[in-house]
Amino acid sequence: MKIDRLQNDERLRQFVRFGVVGVLSSAVHYAIYYLLLFVLTASISYIIGYLVSFVGNYFFTNCYTFRTKPSWKHFAGFAGSHAINFGLHVVLFNIFLWLGMHQLVIPVFVMGICVIVQFTILRWVFTKHE
Repeated sequence: MKIDRLQNDERLRQFVRFGVVGVLSSAVHYAIYYLLLFVLTASISYIIGYLVSFVGNYFFTNCYTFRTKPSWKHFAGFAGSHAINFGLHVVLFNIFLWLGMHQLVIPVFVMGICVIVQFTILRWVFTKHE
């Protein structure tokens, strides 16, 4: 049955775990962004929030999402994928800011757009030797 195949599909389970980690990381990112808006510019607040959430995200992605052990090789791939993702975040964020979207809504759109790209890159990084 199709439902049984879906339940046993490791890629789907990884994507669900990726979603859980992503939601938690995004919540941390957004909370830090929101709090820093009181003292910093929107762009600087967004960057700092991203960097702080990056650290926890790395460990949860290893241990929970892909069930691997942290290593320098994984860290390099993770950092590389996040460099690409970070660039995409900054470009999209500033485009939406330029278009006049409200600064409290922009992160939701940016994060939503970047999810699939990030999962695809990270899945390759953490599972390419399996």
